[in-house]
This record gives sequence, structure tokens and C-alpha cells, in this order.
Amino acid sequence: MPDAPTAGWPPDSGSVLIGRVRLPAWAVDLLLAAPVAAVALAAEYVTAAGRGLAVPGHSVALLLAGALALAVLTRLPLPAAVVLGTVNPLYYMLGQVDSWAAWLAFPVGVIRLGATGHRAAAVTATLLFMGTIAVGETLRFELWRALSTLGGALVVLLAGEIARSNRAYLHEVQRRAAEAERTREEEGRRRATEERLRIARELHDVVAHHISLINVQAGAAAYRRDDPEGAYAALDAIKAASRQALRELRTTLGVLRQVDDGPATAAPTAPAPTLARVGELAEHTTRAGLPVDLRVAGDPVPLPAAVDLAAYRIVQEALTNALRHSGATRADVAVTYRPGGVGVEVRDNGTATAPPAEGNGLRGMRERAAAAGGTCQAGPRADAPGFLVRADLPLPGGAGGAGTTAD
Repeated sequence: MPDAPTAGWPPDSGSVLIGRVRLPAWAVDLLLAAPVAAVALAAEYVTAAGRGLAVPGHSVALLLAGALALAVLTRLPLPAAVVLGTVNPLYYMLGQVDSWAAWLAFPVGVIRLGATGHRAAAVTATLLFMGTIAVGETLRFELWRALSTLGGALVVLLAGEIARSNRAYLHEVQRRAAEAERTREEEGRRRATEERLRIARELHDVVAHHISLINVQAGAAAYRRDDPEGAYAALDAIKAASRQALRELRTTLGVLRQVDDGPATAAPTAPAPTLARVGELAEHTTRAGLPVDLRVAGDPVPLPAAVDLAAYRIVQEALTNALRHSGATRADVAVTYRPGGVGVEVRDNGTATAPPAEGNGLRGMRERAAAAGGTCQAGPRADAPGFLVRADLPLPGGAGGAGTTAD
């Protein structure tokens, strides 16, 4: 039974890549066997003619047997090794011409067996060759020739091991290169997915908040048909909210155009929302019909852009949910600066008594907090009717960032 190739060796270890075409192992064996047979037979007849000798039929048979063993080398490695290890010594022991080319089949076969990972077959061929030579040369009392022949066989075996190590090294290099390419593709897909999610969150926060304000004010204007001043005030609020929504949408779409068109595209002119503008957010929500009390504790410090934007969007989404869904009559917003981080908290006095269904808004708040390295909890208040959103966002390298639990 053929011996198995070295563990971990690729299935096509005997194949050879020529240009863009990979030849299978059996085709490579035939390409080796044909020239070896042709050279060995030609050298046999040329040598015999030069010495005035006739070519024995058994010598031709042994040379062809060696070439045939090469032709099935990787398909039947152990039988081929047995043939290679015996036909060459038998040729020199039984033949009369002693052509130099009769050696070719043995080194070619052993080196290829070693290179393709059939180490047991290569060792078997070498041991048979050495044993047969040792016995034959010893019986003929030519010890020095026996030792030199055995040394040559060991060199051939070593060459096969070197070829095997080289092929294994090249295979590992190719495997690592393919793995690196696959990892780069996966990283690119992961970053593209994260960017799509980020854009989706941004658009959701911008559109949902301002459309909610517009919807509430439109309802107020319709309700105040007999109160022109109140209706005009509601329309002014709608105008301001729509203008702000368009500004933020232009900012977001401007970033997308930069990605698509390259650096030549002009940068967005509107600044990204930050906690410094949370007061404006509270005023807009108050004008929309939900009074907001804003409290800032601690000394405001410059925040990384990702943390600043995440904190603002979490407050925005929490106020949007309170305005649209809670039935609250007021909301409290607390921003707390502390060493190593910043915390934001939004409470309302609505009717929430049970955890809400998971929607894009709540999921987006948690994703934003997680992307900034922090945590976000949202659920019914424990101290009174209403809803609580609390986020804790650490500064990079700061001491803060331990997630707090909701009341």
C-alpha cells in the first residue's frame, strides 16, 4: 500500500505550476520518465558501440523498469521505490556496458519522492539501493567502490529532503499570503458593514428627531386654527426644525460624496453635532411641546469626536422617543463631566412601566455607546413612572468607563 505523504502536505504536492497551467502529479511523472528513459537507452547503445559490445536484453529491461517506476512514482510510491532501489544495482551487477546514464532513474526518483512528501518511500528506495550495492560490492571485494556508492545514495536522499523542505516552505509562504489576502478582504467587508451601520444610525437620528418635531408642531398648528399667533409660532418651529434637518442631512451626504468622489470634493461646511450644542437640542424639544430641563455637572473638557457625537446622538434619540412615544410632560437631561469620561442621562415622566420593544432607536443608542467604548442602558424608571436612558462614555486611556446600572 502506498505510504501517505507528510502530514499537512497539500493534496496537489506533486503537481507543478508552469506559467498559468498546473500540471497534475501523474503528468509530471510522465514528463520525468520519458527523457530519463530516452537518455538512459541512448547512452547505453552509444557506450556499447564505443566499446564494441552488444547491448544485453536484460540491461534494456532494467533501464525501462526504472523509467516505468518513475512514470507511476506519485501514484504508487512504495512499489516504485522498491523497483528504483533494486534495478540500478542489478544493472551494474549483471550488465556489461556500465553506462553512466543508468544512474539517472534512482536520483531523480528519490529526490522527487522526498520533494513530494513520500519520505518513507524515499528512505525505502535508498535502503534497498544501499543494501544491494553493499552486498554486491562486498562479494566482489571492492569495498572502496561500495563505500563511495553508499555515500552517493545518502547524498541523493539528503537532496530529496532539502527539496521537500523547500517545497514545504514555499507552500507555507503561499498559504500565508492567501490567508493575508482573505483577511484583508474580510476586514474590508467588516469596515464597509460598520460604515453602513454608522451612516444608517446617523440618518435615523437626524431624520427621526427633526421629523418628530415637525410632526408635533404640525399637529399643534392644526389644533390652533383659532389662535393665529400660536399657529404661526408652531409654523416657525417647523421651519427651524426642517432647516436644521436639511443642514445635518447635507453634512451626512457630504461625507458620503467625499467617499465616492475622492478628496477633491469640498468638505462639509456644517459642524458635526457635539455636547456643546445639547442646549440647542433642549430648546428645540421644548418648543416642540416637551419642556426639557438641562443640567451640566463637572468641568467641560474637549472630547474626542466619536465620544462627543455619540453622547449628543444618544440624548437626541432619547428626547425623540420621549416626545413621540412616552406621553411625558417634561424631561430632564443631565450631562456629567468627570475625570476619564462623560455621562449623559435623560429621564421623562411618561407612562413607561415595562421594557419597550427593541427598535432601531434603542439599538442605535447602544451601538453608538459601544462604538465609543462605553455602555448605554435604557428602561423604565425605578423611582417613578417614566423612562430612563443612561450612557457612560470613557475617554481613551482615561480611568472612567465603568458601566453604571439604571435606577
